[in-house]
Amino acid sequence: MHSYNPKNERIKKDYFRYLKEADRKAQSTIDSVRKAISRYEAYTSLKDFATFNKEQAVGFKKHFAKTKAERSGEPVAKSTMHATVNALKGFFKWLSCQPGYKSRINVTEIEYLNLSDKDVRAAKQPALKRVPTLEQIRSVIYSMPAESIVQRRDRALVAFTIVTGMRDNAIASLRLKHIDVTHELVIQDPSEVRTKFSKQILTYFFPVGDDLKKIVVEWVRELRDDMLYGNDDPVFPHTRLSNDQNLSFTVDGLKPEFWSNAASIRKIFRQAFENAGIRYFNPHSFRDTLAQLGKKLCRTPEEFEAWSKGLGHEHMLTTFRSYGGIDPQRQGELIKSLESNQTEEDKLEQVLQMVKKLEPAD
Repeated sequence: MHSYNPKNERIKKDYFRYLKEADRKAQSTIDSVRKAISRYEAYTSLKDFATFNKEQAVGFKKHFAKTKAERSGEPVAKSTMHATVNALKGFFKWLSCQPGYKSRINVTEIEYLNLSDKDVRAAKQPALKRVPTLEQIRSVIYSMPAESIVQRRDRALVAFTIVTGMRDNAIASLRLKHIDVTHELVIQDPSEVRTKFSKQILTYFFPVGDDLKKIVVEWVRELRDDMLYGNDDPVFPHTRLSNDQNLSFTVDGLKPEFWSNAASIRKIFRQAFENAGIRYFNPHSFRDTLAQLGKKLCRTPEEFEAWSKGLGHEHMLTTFRSYGGIDPQRQGELIKSLESNQTEEDKLEQVLQMVKKLEPAD
């Protein structure tokens, strides 16, 4: 007995190709759609997609709402439900235009996949993020050993992430020629670096401390001067494994090869936080740390715009919306600190300038 539906598999393959070649979706987006469709197929016990109807749509929503999240064991989040049904709606709308499905799928019944207005509002409500403090990050870095070349790579990796705010997948593909330590600049060239949306990003080292910058600079110089790595070699090379006398695998330095993805980076982070006795924060959370630091340090809209571009955002509003959450304690501090020596006119002018900068261009 098949654990899949051959007819479904063929049409899914066509749809994924459409998403990539015609709709220009990133592979990560396609993978999310693939997961949503798999969830639906699991619910219908692999029924032919042509059997789709409003009863299936409503039944799937009720079933999925009772599903437990794999990691937390809690009911699946509203945001996950919203993303899943939207992915399914897109798939079935495309499917309703394909030969063999046009007469079988009623387009109006696809709308039965919609969530209630209440659930949609809950799904779009930004969750309060756990964000590491700069002090926590520094504590982790200073707790990391640096005796071997592998240990120094791992320590430099964590330091580099907070110094630059780069995404982990981009870091995994970064070459030595992309770093200018003299000008404290990283050039994320999308033709070689796996940047989000294939954008070119110029990132100057963020002001998180000369001690952390020093770790990064010393690591780059060690690769160039001691390891004799060239411009096209990775900044964070793969671990070399060899066999010991018992024919077991053992770490044997580094080899100038790139990580294929960010899995090894996350593993290094997890181990570093665990060894430091601090609850794990993933590499991406460091971007939240930098966004919050930027809100504290930047005094003008122009300064925050430069800070935002360093994170790879074309508009400051992206930084505010995606990384600008304020935890309740910080909210209270800000409210209590509103009294200052500024005149009301000064405050109003600053607000007007900020709003003007955040408004999208015509």
